[in-house]
Amino acid sequence: MGKGIAYGLAAGALWGLVFLAPQLLPGFSPLELSAARYVLYGLVSAILLTPLWPRLRHTVTGSDWRALFRLSLVGNLVYYLFLAGAVQMAGIAPASLIVGVLPVTVTLVGSRDHGALPLSRLVGPLAMIAAGIVCINVDVFTHASATGGDWRLTLVGIVCAIGALLSWTWYAVANARYLAKFGHFTSQEWSLLTGVATGVLAVALAIPAVVLPHPVAVDAPRDWQMFLIVNAAVAIGASTIGNAFWNAASRQLPLTLSGQMIVFETLFALVYGFIYEHRLPRSLELAAIVLLLVGVSASVRQHARGSAH
Repeated sequence: MGKGIAYGLAAGALWGLVFLAPQLLPGFSPLELSAARYVLYGLVSAILLTPLWPRLRHTVTGSDWRALFRLSLVGNLVYYLFLAGAVQMAGIAPASLIVGVLPVTVTLVGSRDHGALPLSRLVGPLAMIAAGIVCINVDVFTHASATGGDWRLTLVGIVCAIGALLSWTWYAVANARYLAKFGHFTSQEWSLLTGVATGVLAVALAIPAVVLPHPVAVDAPRDWQMFLIVNAAVAIGASTIGNAFWNAASRQLPLTLSGQMIVFETLFALVYGFIYEHRLPRSLELAAIVLLLVGVSASVRQHARGSAH
């Protein structure tokens, strides 16, 4: 179990960087960001998959490819479209903490899977995680009111964050279940195959990204060098390496616990956001971080006790 938790922590540290990308590139639309990130992810994956392909070509079935395209569409393209919109319209903190409900939603959806603990034993940890999410949202809306922000834009951002939450909840559960049922790929192989499928879909997404108008911040610079650097970093770090860590965690942990490992993505996103904004967390933000950490730690202890019996 210790290895699985370490893999989940590493995935969260890399995925947290994803929340910074839309903030660093305000002159580019969510559609452009999603297309660029995943075209690059597909290219990197295809390069890394090349030496493995002579063996894998006899292993990958049509059913595998259909699953890969479904997972890639919902868990990568749709998720990141929503997430980029949420960050640009509502900010890193609200986007990361709404998506931070994932430990709760994934745990609830996966509560009947093999190896899952009864929800009655997870009420305490889940309540702490939920309390942490309430704290951050109270802080976000209080701060937005005080600074006179556009509540309509923030509301659209919140809706986008909820869309990201729903799409990744489905992805996390469906991906874990598929890997548990069909375990004939390593975590790295599955990540690279996912990257190739995502890249193919992203090429199609690139067409409307080029043709459609770009609803972005007024007077925001369109720095193409920064665009390439940031998207390459996210494609390699978060998508290629982060997804491999996540697949490894999904194999070693029951779904009710692996779902709660996603909280590390939220915590790292908050830390990166504070560094970017050159500030310390406010009191409610700090309370949210503590509650989330305590909730996940309590869940780990419950699973450790369960596996000992």
